[in-house]
Amino acid sequence: MNQNTRREFIKTTAGTAAVVSLIGTSAKWAGANDRIRVVITGVNGRGQDHIKGFQSVKQAQIVGLCDVDQNVLKKQASKVDESAKLYGDFREVLDDKDVDAVSIATPNHWHSVMGIWACQANKDVYVEKPLSHNIYEGRKLVEAARKYNRVVQHGTQSRSSSALQEAMEHLKNGAIGEIYSAKGTCYKWRRSIGHKPDASAPEGVDYNRWLGPAPERPFSENRFHYNWHWHWDYGNGDIGNQGVHEMDIARWGLEAFYGQKLEHPYRVQAEGDHFMFEDDQETPNHLVSTFRFPNVKAMFVFEVRHWISNVELPPLFKDGENVVGNLFMGSEGIMMIRWYDHYEIYLGQKLQPGPKRVGGGNHYQNFIDAVLARKQPSADVELGHYASSLCHLANAAYRVKDTLQFDPEKEECTNNPEADAILQGRDRKYREGFGIPETI
Repeated sequence: MNQNTRREFIKTTAGTAAVVSLIGTSAKWAGANDRIRVVITGVNGRGQDHIKGFQSVKQAQIVGLCDVDQNVLKKQASKVDESAKLYGDFREVLDDKDVDAVSIATPNHWHSVMGIWACQANKDVYVEKPLSHNIYEGRKLVEAARKYNRVVQHGTQSRSSSALQEAMEHLKNGAIGEIYSAKGTCYKWRRSIGHKPDASAPEGVDYNRWLGPAPERPFSENRFHYNWHWHWDYGNGDIGNQGVHEMDIARWGLEAFYGQKLEHPYRVQAEGDHFMFEDDQETPNHLVSTFRFPNVKAMFVFEVRHWISNVELPPLFKDGENVVGNLFMGSEGIMMIRWYDHYEIYLGQKLQPGPKRVGGGNHYQNFIDAVLARKQPSADVELGHYASSLCHLANAAYRVKDTLQFDPEKEECTNNPEADAILQGRDRKYREGFGIPETI
């Protein structure tokens, strides 16, 4: 589709653009008045938060929106300036030299592919969690960011939270003693998605471009807006949807306490199932996973539960129907983290109240600041890779029903070829024109 203003877009229908050569294209480093010109891609779900987020940043200008669903695109167009362009094909965004950065809020199976293409087109990238759909993709996006000197921010916004940064200092200084367990929780009410038959894609939806890297498959409402999360071809279940935040925080806390960088675990176990409902969901709705890291004497645990859940401890973070956060347990007390901006410490066997704080941060501002300064953002691409890889490892262990031995250096599963195929993306064929480039 040609690049259009809102007025032109509404008057016309989308056409298919030819694939453009990405390597060698470039964007101006910054827009007028040092404002970074951003196009947001995927504006049905998280993309709406991206619109509000970048509108809150004085040094950012939303110059376009991109989505394969014209119905969604028309609806969200009213939220941005009339001069903003509307795109139906992400490749047109990359070929636009008036775009400095892209913000990616598409389904997971597109994240790394779009991120790599954007780096090759010399555009900076804000990419939603999880960074990748498998470990291989994530490493390739890290390589692309480094090779093309691009700023790539991962959408784990807790890294920009002032409260959580303070919490990590407490763990580093031994506020709760020796940490023996770091747990992440995602207890959310998730109702059945039921059954939906295959059907024709709705008018205005370019289903071919929506599928992108994923295997060819007929359209279904239960594999489209939001429910794609629960299908292996596109999503990573709730551990990849919500859990990647808590996985990142748990790893961050252990790094702070041990004073060393933690990359990948060497052993991963996972047990779970899809309980209660008979529907189209493929991913588990109850999953318990454990990880062991080199030189770390602490359990790393993550749990997804989908229905009636009690709090872990009486004072624990309960927000309406959901229990989402982290629990660090130490020899002298516990630290609880709620969502992305709230921590509380309780000390001794009687759990006497200790330090606590609520304090967020502007993750979008942090990204724009990093772009202007040409420095790493708070959730740099490599941090995003390690956090997302934990989700992929847990899912692979669940799917093959085996304890995985993992080589952190080679990023390979050494004891189960089927699991390694899942982690490296060999279990699927990327459709022609939508795969990871052979040369980064």
